[in-house]
Amino acid sequence: MEGFCLNERQRDRLRRAWRTTDEATLCRRIAAILEVDGGEPIARVAERFGVSRRCIYNWIERLASGTDPKVLTDRPRSGRPPRWTPKVRELVDECLKVQPDSFGYQAVGWTVPLLQHWISERTSTVVSATTVRRHLHELGYSWKRPRYVLDPDPEREKKTPNSAETSCVSATDSSAVRG
Repeated sequence: MEGFCLNERQRDRLRRAWRTTDEATLCRRIAAILEVDGGEPIARVAERFGVSRRCIYNWIERLASGTDPKVLTDRPRSGRPPRWTPKVRELVDECLKVQPDSFGYQAVGWTVPLLQHWISERTSTVVSATTVRRHLHELGYSWKRPRYVLDPDPEREKKTPNSAETSCVSATDSSAVRG
């Protein structure tokens, strides 16, 4: 694009947008346009940024059509709809209030694979383990390793010989050493 040149106001807007944006694609596009404005050939800029020359031309045309650098941002795309719907969220929230054995599972606590199985049975939707973990975290749940605690031994005192007498003797022995 021979003779492409930004005026000072456009350059300032682009530089300000480049410093303040959080979007990597917008930063990249602004940097490419600023390099072309600085005199770099479009072919070299396209090669440096790993895009086609047509992309650079499109970005320049978009910028020429509007004054705001935001015209360089990606347009919204529809994408695949999420599998974790509000219905699934409600079901999981309700099921976590009840132990899994009440649903016929041989388990005393919910695990991610068990929740995945339960969700697929109820909604015929397959949800990944990562999705389940992420949404459990959003619901305020955290994963903890089960800790097995044994009941205290009722005959412990019988098994330790003279535990009360040895503690008194050791206390008197230590005071004798200090003196």
